Amino acid sequence: MFPNSILGRPPFAPNHQQHNNFFTLSPALYSHQQLIDAQFNFQNADLSRAVSLQQLTYGNVSPIQTSASPLFRGRKLSDEKNLPLEGKRQRFHSPHQEPTLINQIVPLSGERRYSMPPLFQTHYVPDVVRCAPPFREIPFLEPREITLPEAKDKLSQQILELFETCQQQISDLKKKELCRTQLQREIQLLFPQSRLFLVGSSLNGFGTHTSDGDLCLVVKEEPVNQKTEARHILTLVHKHFCTRLSGYIERPQLIRAKVPIVKFRDKVSCVEFDLNVNNIVGIRNTFLLRTYAYLENRVRPLVLVIKKWASHHQINDASRGTLNSYSLVLMVLHYLQTLPEPILPSLQKIYPESFSPAIQLHLVHQAPCNVPPYLSKNESNLGDLLLGFLKYYATEFDWNSQMISVREAKAIPRPDGIEWRNKYICVEEPFDGTNTARAVHEKQKFDMIKDQFLKSWHRLKNKRDLNSILPLRTAILKR
Repeated sequence: MFPNSILGRPPFAPNHQQHNNFFTLSPALYSHQQLIDAQFNFQNADLSRAVSLQQLTYGNVSPIQTSASPLFRGRKLSDEKNLPLEGKRQRFHSPHQEPTLINQIVPLSGERRYSMPPLFQTHYVPDVVRCAPPFREIPFLEPREITLPEAKDKLSQQILELFETCQQQISDLKKKELCRTQLQREIQLLFPQSRLFLVGSSLNGFGTHTSDGDLCLVVKEEPVNQKTEARHILTLVHKHFCTRLSGYIERPQLIRAKVPIVKFRDKVSCVEFDLNVNNIVGIRNTFLLRTYAYLENRVRPLVLVIKKWASHHQINDASRGTLNSYSLVLMVLHYLQTLPEPILPSLQKIYPESFSPAIQLHLVHQAPCNVPPYLSKNESNLGDLLLGFLKYYATEFDWNSQMISVREAKAIPRPDGIEWRNKYICVEEPFDGTNTARAVHEKQKFDMIKDQFLKSWHRLKNKRDLNSILPLRTAILKR
């Protein structure tokens, strides 16, 4: 139905699953020990040895080459000045080279199949409850094929034309998946038990041809302190990108925000990526949204045109105090759930076990496979749905007392917690219950958003032409 390979391509053969010393430490010891070992791996990793065991190739480019590489100049490495003092005198195949942890754990190419290697060696008593289950190789599957809705009126035809021109293609997704696969292999040199997930619009079905790639690095299935642990982990990843992977990664930047990320551009696919650490809820909601995206054939075209509309009117930028794309998608789903004859149900109510926030990460990809298409009695066309969406948020939804809830499939009263108090827009995150629209914290920006809904509704109602609220030529050029 969709690419499941984001769960990784596990490196070890089944016999390695029987070792009893490969366990995750308890939370009290995990963070400190993990970072120490990751720092050790970074300082002592002999990448030439690692590549000799598993040659890395990426498209027509090999990010790390063992010969005729610009990284080598005569007998010295060009980036040798960046190596720690104790590593500068080591050479590939040197008889005096001591085996490092990396050399011991990187498997032969034929063995990269099953369970993950340990994050670090430990002699502590294992916590069996916290042990991650072994990985299984999952084939790269195509998205579920669904027939696009009919467009008998001009407005619906314009929406479909925009969707078909701007939607993300399978080839776009495969480029991102290829980059994710190679980066996971590289990052596992620092954190051998980590996993790299492709998340967000690239995978949830609502991406466009030019959508950036969002990556989530999972080092443990527990919360990570974003100010300390995540920042330290990303510092090591950023340094690894700068010193080892400059051949196919450019402009890596460490952004020390509330949720820190590493931004970079892949030279081969020309895709911009954002990489975070342990945003587990982002993985869960990616598969929830993907299920909604392919549940009914009007959902994806409607979401795409609304995202384009919001971007054109400058109300789709959380960094500037307006709505992020995730909140916009939830607003569209909520509207489709609350129609007199709903087009979408609440998946979390109908399939509580498949979309439980407690389900283990290695199982989340299975949920969409078990959900059949939803058959709605509502036969509204795309043009009417777009007009209804604008009218709903312009005149019907009570911003002062209601919260948007896709989980409940209805508008519910605002909670009385601090996070919801004095907030202009409240959109419930379906898994952790936080406010996804908290970036809208200025009344001026909130009034601008409401005003745009109202003006666009009036214009579209009068002209029934998408160009009246979203110039098609401009939207297609910015695809």
